[in-house]
Amino acid sequence: IIDINMGCPAKKVCNKAAGSALLKDEVLVREILQAVVAAVNVPVTLKIRTGWDRENKNGIAVAKIAEDAGIVALAVHGRTRADLYMGEAEYDTIAAIKQAVSIPVLANGDIDSPQKAKAVLAATGADGLLIGRAAQGRPWIFREIEHYLRTGEQLPAPSLLEVERILLEHLAALHAFYGDVMGVRIARKHVSWYLATLPGAREFRAQFNRLDSTDAQCTNVREFFSERHNNGEGVAA
Repeated sequence: IIDINMGCPAKKVCNKAAGSALLKDEVLVREILQAVVAAVNVPVTLKIRTGWDRENKNGIAVAKIAEDAGIVALAVHGRTRADLYMGEAEYDTIAAIKQAVSIPVLANGDIDSPQKAKAVLAATGADGLLIGRAAQGRPWIFREIEHYLRTGEQLPAPSLLEVERILLEHLAALHAFYGDVMGVRIARKHVSWYLATLPGAREFRAQFNRLDSTDAQCTNVREFFSERHNNGEGVAA
């Protein structure tokens, strides 16, 4: 697919009339969507926010433009651009957008647990969910949500052994994709997210962020988990 992001609120993006800044210009939104859909032979999807600010919530209008332009699915973050990531996401606008169009609508914003996922689906009638920040360092949130929606039961937290395995696989993938230099840099934030709730993580992070090779990073992570195992810690927080 090609996914067009008109949801990013970052200043450096919006200052270039990109991301969620485009929500200010519905004519341009239509032109962009029509041009992309006409130019490619794969499905085109779109992500938006509810509007530019709380006085200008034009999410429904943009959603209808998207449907008319041939967008096949729409993701909606329950904040305006002006909200950035502050406060709480609201879902009434997402529910209204879902009612206004016939294409699949995906709800996004503050979904950080299986229980919240179920509540947001119920509140919006959305066809699915998008999860961003809550999945950082916690990729198993997706299976936790799937299991809870299917059974009503909460999965136990992953064991430290599993967290170690997943993290090392993630590191290997980052290094392979980005190369040794960028891979090592990008890995630092991911390792920080994975270990944030574990004892000794802050001290480890300070040391880990000085490492400049793939092998050193992987060795360091293995040593960190080996110490946790030796201390009898078996389950991630």
